[in-house]
Formats: sequence, structure tokens, C-alpha cells
Amino acid sequence: MIPSSQKPRIPRNASFLRNGRHCCSLQQPLGTTKPRYLEQLENYLRKELLLLDLSTDSAQELRLQPYREIFEFFIEDFKTYKPLLSSIKNAYEVMLAHQREKIRALEPLKAKLITVNENCNERILAMRAEERDEISTLKKEKMNLLKLIDKKNEEKISLQTEVTKLRKNLAEEYLHYLSERDARKILIADLNELRYQREDMSLAQSPGVWGEDPVKLTVALKMARQDLTRTQMELNTMKANFGDVVPRRDFEMQEKTLKELQEQLESLRDDYEEVRKEHEMLLQLHMSTLKERDQFYSELQEIQRTSTPRPDWSKCEDVVAGGRDRWHMLAEGKNSDQLVDVLLEEIGEGLLREKDFFPGLGYGESIPPFLRFDGTVENKKPTKKEVVKLLKDAWKERITEEQKEKFPDFFFSFLERHFGPGDAMAWAYTIFEYIKLFHTNEVMSQFYAVLMGKRKESVYIKQKETIAQLLKEMTNVDSQNEGLLTMEQLSAVLKSTFPLKKDERIQELMEAGGWHPSSSNADLLNYRMLFMEDEEGQSVPFVQKLWEQYMVEKDEYLNELKQELGLELNEEVTLPKVREALMNIDPSLDKQTLNHYLRQAFQLPMTEMPEEGEEREEGTVTQLQTALEQLQMSDIRRMGPREQEPAS
Repeated sequence: MIPSSQKPRIPRNASFLRNGRHCCSLQQPLGTTKPRYLEQLENYLRKELLLLDLSTDSAQELRLQPYREIFEFFIEDFKTYKPLLSSIKNAYEVMLAHQREKIRALEPLKAKLITVNENCNERILAMRAEERDEISTLKKEKMNLLKLIDKKNEEKISLQTEVTKLRKNLAEEYLHYLSERDARKILIADLNELRYQREDMSLAQSPGVWGEDPVKLTVALKMARQDLTRTQMELNTMKANFGDVVPRRDFEMQEKTLKELQEQLESLRDDYEEVRKEHEMLLQLHMSTLKERDQFYSELQEIQRTSTPRPDWSKCEDVVAGGRDRWHMLAEGKNSDQLVDVLLEEIGEGLLREKDFFPGLGYGESIPPFLRFDGTVENKKPTKKEVVKLLKDAWKERITEEQKEKFPDFFFSFLERHFGPGDAMAWAYTIFEYIKLFHTNEVMSQFYAVLMGKRKESVYIKQKETIAQLLKEMTNVDSQNEGLLTMEQLSAVLKSTFPLKKDERIQELMEAGGWHPSSSNADLLNYRMLFMEDEEGQSVPFVQKLWEQYMVEKDEYLNELKQELGLELNEEVTLPKVREALMNIDPSLDKQTLNHYLRQAFQLPMTEMPEEGEEREEGTVTQLQTALEQLQMSDIRRMGPREQEPAS
């Protein structure tokens, strides 16, 4: 609908239209010309359309107004059809109004869609730029590898050329030495011939020779010539047999050179093969990178299509009591799931404070004893700090007493002693609603788990004893009583107090206490700050990490027990099998602790615990899931390593 301020001023007196309609109905023959009433309506419509300003955003709305008024004239003049025409007009007006509302509702979505589209385009462009950089880097690496391969090939060719050259030089040297050997032999033969001639001349000139027997000299000469002939034949035979033989020294030298060249060639072949394999690996990596890129791009498109925007947690600053500072304190270090819990607790606390009374739950068997009441009880509306203080007082009183009565009965008795029988039920309902709501508060969540039977109270008591023992050990190491320890001393105390913890978990505890890998072992730490609590009972990260590790170690212990039993959760298990499995996974268990674990698993009282080997021990059975749930509720922990170290 167009606002009344934007409607053109049109005279509402349409009597001239009505008179014209009557006149034209009397004077006008049928089928000749338009009725006068119709002409007046058309003229009026043209006139109004000309007077409109169609340059504004609402031009279509203004253009519709003259048609609407013409239709109203019809409705007013045709009395018989007025109800039908009015209903038609109203239906169209309602539909137009509905369409305008839908358009207004879709305008923000259109703007949001444009923003999301722009963000997605920017991310896609950024990813493409990264891919281009990565591809260019891979191309450069490929070019470098190709250059390296070419270089290795060139070195291989040069080495082959050098080997060929060395072989040619070897052949030349061989021919040279062969010719030298032949010349040397000829020279030796010439020298021998000269020596023989000189001896003959000396014998001919010597005066003593003429005195010897000529026959004897002839025989000696003949024998000498025979020896010469034989020696010459042996020399010729050696020449024929060893003419092509290379001297051993040269052969060994050439063999050594050849071996070195072969080793270099093998090394080059290995380098070439390694480079080739690296090149193939890079090609495969490049192909897999391309596939991953395409896959990531498809996943990105799918995520962009289906993802929802992350919540803006800063909007909670104006809703949570305490404003921005308190919300920042509550939200520090928490993920989205934890922030949802915090927000639900804040909302639930506000709703609890608005309630003045709680309806009684009746006297049914499923109702806890401390909540059995008919009617309404008053909401005491305590603060969170008051509830935490009250729960701590209850724990102190429970630890000091003998624990004869069950925990729910003790809780109600505690309230009666502190607030009187008249207000005990009101306080019971009030505290129950608070501890059921605040899951993130350690004191409340643990008290609620014990109160509802989801956890044994011995778990809480043992944890407090462990923390007290750890603080005592640190105090003993602090000989100066200054409240300070070095990181090395802290590590030693943790390892002595928790000898079964792995080094990784000891390091987690040290980091939760303020140690960093870059810190020095000589850095001092105020160990008393590790055990402080705020006014609402929240521990520091060190104590929280101790609790987290205890729960994780318990789960690991129970998983080992389940694997050792080798049964499904819905199968039944006997007491002897559980006893044997516990001794296998934890050989250091003493008899008293082992019997305690078995009583918890099979829910047996102290008097009904069968001894090992008794017949009724075989008849004690339960479902494996039930046994594990009962052990999960109890305080169980490993007493020693799984494999006993052999005695030296």
C-alpha cells in the first residue's frame, strides 16, 4: 500500500462520472461508440498518469494508484456487484502487501549473498595465486633438475671421451715399448757379436794360446757355437711367445686407471638414476598436487554451498550480566561447544533467579530421597559463590566423619544441621537445580555426579589426597620455604609422585604449570599458585590437567581390561576371568586392591566376596558393559607397569 502522504490528490466527487454513465446509457445506441462513462474514466486515467512523477523508486506504486481509484469508482457505482468486487480488490491488496513484505525480507539476504560471493571469489583468487606460485616453483625445480641432468650427461660424455683418449694413448705407448724392446734385443745381439769377435781376436793375439792343443780349442769352439745356436733359438722362441706381452708394471697401472674410470662411470650412472627417479617422483608429486588442488577446489565449492556462518560470540557481551569484561573472562580459552555451555548456564542462572518456588517431585522410587516432597518449595536464590562454599563445607564434613550413611542421606542431614528441618528441603531443591545446571564448574559437577550415583565419592576424596600429597612433596623440596621451585625440581617431584606417567604427560603438567620449551631449567616457579582456586571453586590449569589425565588413564586402563577379556559388551563375564585379566594387565596389584576392584565390578558387599578357587566364584557373573560402567564410576588406577621387570 502507498502511504497517504504519497497519494495524488484526486477529487472524491465522482458524480459527474455517474451522471455521464446514466446519460450515455440513454443516448448512446448499441455498438456504435464508447459509452461516455468509459471515456470519462479513460480520460481521468490518462490525466492522472501524466501528473505522476515516475522518476522516484516508488514509481510503480504511484502508477498503480489511479487504477486503484478507477476500480473503487466501479465498486461504488455498481452496488449490486460491490461485495464481490470489494473482496477481489481486498484479495489483491493483501497479496500485494505480502509480496512487498517478502521483498523487504529478501533485501538483507541479497546483500549478504553479495558479500559471501565476494569473499568466496577473493578466497578462490588467493588459492589460485598460491597455486600459480607453487606451480612456478615446481617448474623452476624441474628446470634446475633438467639442467643438472644435462650437466651429468655432459660429464658422462667427457669421461667417455677421456677413456677413449686414454685407450689410444695406451695403444701408442704399447707400440712404442714394443719397438723399444725389439731395438734393445738387436742391440744386445750386436754387443754379443762384438764381444765374441773381441774374444777371438784376443785369443789369436795371445802368445799362450799357441801352446794349447788345437783339437781341444776346435772342440771348445764347436761347443760354444752350439750353445750360441741354442741360446739364439731360445731367444727367438721367447720373442715369438712374449712379443705381445705388456710389462706387469704398465699393465697394473693401466688396470688401476681403468678401475678408477669404471668406478666414476658407475657413480655417474647411480647419480643419473637417482636424479631420474627424483624427477619421476617430482612429476608424480606434481600430478598428485594437481589432483589435490582439484579436490580441494571441489570441496571448497561444496563447503561454500553448504556451510553456515560461524556465530559472532561478541553479541553475547550485551546479554550476559557483567558486560564485556565478564564475558571475556568466561569465554577465555574455550571453544564453541564450551561457549554454548557457558551461555546456557548464564541463561539458566537468570531463569533460576526468576523462579520463586520449585514444584515438588513427589515420593516415587525414582526420585532421590533428598527430593521426595509434595507441594511447592521456596527458591532460596543463593549466589554461585555461596553454593560452592556450601558444597565445600559438605565435603569437609563428609571426609571427617565415618561415612556410615549413604551420600544422599548425608547431604540431606547436612542441610538439616545447617538450615534446620524446615528449610532443608527448600535448600535441597535449590542446590540440586544449581549443580544440575552448572556443568562447567568443577565443584558443582563433581558433587552432582556423586550425589546422583554416577561417580563414587572415593574418586573425589582420592583426587584431593593426591593433590595434597603433591603439594606436600613440593613443600619438602622447597628447603627455604620461599614457595619457589626450579623447573628441574618440579619435573623431579612430578616423576617421583607419578612414577607411572609417561614423559609426554609429565611435560603436559609442566606446561600447564607455566613451563615452556624455551624456558630454562633454572627458571623459578611459584608452586603454591598451582593449587589456587577462585571464589567460584574453579581450579587453575595445572589441577585441571591432573584431573583430565586421571580420567584418560582410567579409560586406557579399562580399554586394556576389555581387550584382555576379548568379549563383546553384551556378553557375560565371570569373576575369575576378570581377576585373571586384571592380574595380566596390572601384575603389581595387591590382593586387597584386586578384591576391591572385583567388588566394585560385580557390586558385591564385603561379606560376600568369594575367595580365589571357591566354587561359588565361578557362579558370580555379570555383563561386561555393567562391570566396566561400575569400574568407571569407582576410583581405579594402575598400580605398576604391565610387564614386570626381571630381577637382576
